[in-house]
Amino acid sequence: MFLIRSVIAAALMTWTSLGAQPSSAAENYPASPVTIVVPYPAGGTADVLPRMIAGDLQAKWGRPVIIENRAGAGGNLGAEYVARANPDGYTLLASPPGPLAINQSLYKSLTYDPTRFVPITILASTPNVLAVSPQFKAGSIAALIKEAKENPGKLNYASQGVGTTSHLATSMFEMKAAIKLVHIPYKGSAPALNDLIGGHVDIMFDNLGSSLPLHREGKLKILGVASLRRTPTLPDVPSIAESGLPDFQSLTWFGLVAPPNTPASVVAKINQDVLDSLRNPEIRKNFLNLAVAPWGSSPEQMATFMKEERESYAAVIKAANMTLE
Repeated sequence: MFLIRSVIAAALMTWTSLGAQPSSAAENYPASPVTIVVPYPAGGTADVLPRMIAGDLQAKWGRPVIIENRAGAGGNLGAEYVARANPDGYTLLASPPGPLAINQSLYKSLTYDPTRFVPITILASTPNVLAVSPQFKAGSIAALIKEAKENPGKLNYASQGVGTTSHLATSMFEMKAAIKLVHIPYKGSAPALNDLIGGHVDIMFDNLGSSLPLHREGKLKILGVASLRRTPTLPDVPSIAESGLPDFQSLTWFGLVAPPNTPASVVAKINQDVLDSLRNPEIRKNFLNLAVAPWGSSPEQMATFMKEERESYAAVIKAANMTLE
């Protein structure tokens, strides 16, 4: 989760189609509309990115590609829906790590098995950032940590929901900084950011893509970037690692998967066409404008990456003693 592994470098270089050729199961795919389920509310990066891909696929396929938001239970509602869908490639799941790599360690039980989803590709990733409300007095990571230590339990933070990447990133931040903050969970990035802008909460870790335009408009302040080095997108904002918490790193990635038992030939067809969309200069430009780095991995690379992510998130959840019913 917090370390950029070698598989990322390999995935970033994977811009060629898979060697496997579609078999008869994929020859006429798609013959009807395709639904991509996003298990979070509309408006956040998790929703915007698949909409961009869906538009390009729709033009390519000549069939409607519909984005359906099924939010709730930390992404579990949408994930369960896709897990139970027909394994024919006509219902897919586009999601950040929650339902794919986090929830199996966070919840006591799930109604679906995340490990049985069939990987298609990692769409993109973006570093998380620590943002504060415009009214927040501390103007640096060091000042924030100092205030939190002097006033334990006074500062609060928003998250996209219990067990989401923003929640886990803040838990890691608390542990490394030896501070304690009050957690206020929301149902997705958009409502959390709205309350951050309004000054109803003090702090939030969110992905750079969602927070950057609000930072530029002065609606919130980004105090630190959770990459090891500064990002060229915000050269004047220090990394959290250089602000007193060495090696602190957190990113959000966005994956596309199919229901269990989806034929490999259909997965290969979708993978090839999505990789082609990720090569589209206009889509790449739009991704980068959101401070999101396009990826494009093979199903095999995605499977390896998600296994590593599940192990890393499990370690953080255990250390923070998190659990949900």
